Amino acid sequence: MKKNFFTQYFYLCLITVIFTISTVGFVMVVFSTKLYRQEKFNEVANIGKVYTNDIQSEFEKSNSITSTGMQRLNYSFNNYYGISLNIYDDKGNCVLYKNKDEKSAPISEEMMKNLEAGEYLDFNTDRISKQQPQICYGNRFYVQYGNEQPQHFYILAYSSVDNIDDFTNSLFIAAAIIIAIIIIISGFIFSVTSKKMARPINEITRVTDKYAKGDFSEQLKISSPKELKHLAGSLNEMAAFIATNDDKTKNFIANVSHELRTPMTTIGGFVDGILDGTIQKSKQQQYLVLVSQEIKRLRILVTSMLNMTKFESGTMKPNFTEINLTDTVIKTVLMFEKKIEDKNVEVEGLDCEKLMVEADADLMQQVIYNLIENAVKFVNTGGVISFSFGKTGKECFASVRNTGEGLTDDELPKVFERFYKTDSSRGKDTTGLGLGLSISRKIVHLHNGHIIVKSVHNEYTEFTIKLPIKQ
Repeated sequence: MKKNFFTQYFYLCLITVIFTISTVGFVMVVFSTKLYRQEKFNEVANIGKVYTNDIQSEFEKSNSITSTGMQRLNYSFNNYYGISLNIYDDKGNCVLYKNKDEKSAPISEEMMKNLEAGEYLDFNTDRISKQQPQICYGNRFYVQYGNEQPQHFYILAYSSVDNIDDFTNSLFIAAAIIIAIIIIISGFIFSVTSKKMARPINEITRVTDKYAKGDFSEQLKISSPKELKHLAGSLNEMAAFIATNDDKTKNFIANVSHELRTPMTTIGGFVDGILDGTIQKSKQQQYLVLVSQEIKRLRILVTSMLNMTKFESGTMKPNFTEINLTDTVIKTVLMFEKKIEDKNVEVEGLDCEKLMVEADADLMQQVIYNLIENAVKFVNTGGVISFSFGKTGKECFASVRNTGEGLTDDELPKVFERFYKTDSSRGKDTTGLGLGLSISRKIVHLHNGHIIVKSVHNEYTEFTIKLPIKQ
């Protein structure tokens, strides 16, 4: 096929897509392998710690590190977890092992220094070779029988890395297959699309080349309005494709266009009606109120769109300060006091201790507002809105739950999508844009946290924000 602007551009796009996908795939494989390796490291360390606790308990009963109970305990751990666990005395000699074949040489002075300094967790090549390292966890511990002096011992736990290598190889193979499939599909789509878009321009180029050589025997076959419109459409499609080369962005812009067009059409119609006298003076105030509402809706949409752009471009940076999340929730609930009273809704769970977190006060207030607004909007008359707060490990959480219609299984995965509204919400939520929950999730992710939704249809809906206690 003769190369032109379209083909050159799409080949460039194809190369860019291939390079991007390959890079992302490689990074994901490396990152996943790193996480998996860390998980295996932690697994060996946890087994070593549990084994040490059991050794200490057994020693309190038998007063011997080589008793029958110790041997049985050691054998059980070695066989059940598939790792090698050895105990060494304070001189570095191996005193407890799985069997004679597994008995290790004395600990090196370097290793003893490492264990004296604290926990050791790394790849170890002392037992095999650099080509076949093992995960090694080591630590020192003390045992005591009655009132006797505590005795000093070391533990070393070894585990094979074969499963890590297998996991990495599997990931690389899977990534290579996926990338190859994407390249083939993308190449086919780009090829077909470029040919279709280039067809009218190629026709013009072919005929004009003849004209340049003095051959006027053939007329341009796209001179009709319909053909010219098709040509313009092709050029517009190309421009749109250049500007938005992924499906999510295309859908996003389509939704924005629709959301902008609706209030602008309404405003234009009402204003024209007032200017040309179609709308009577007695009703003009009523229609001006509607125009004001539509303008506010446009302002909210534009602000939301700007925020969404900042989130996705990475230019939005949170200003972390210590805030009282409970106090933020209570103040926000008070903003909806009248609507809560109108629906005779009972509010529960606000009489709790303060929950302090590091977050951007304005951004987090926006998240809380969106969640409470949804709860108030969709709670059933006479229903309940309940809140809960707490800490779990290194995270804290805040939940808002409302009784009511809830979400179906089909609706649940889509609630955080931009411009998404459930079928049941369209009648209740005539002013909403479907951006609140999407923006809320972006904000929570900026805080290194996550937001979870749970719902049982015709019973309740619950949103939970989880944030790290320290940023």
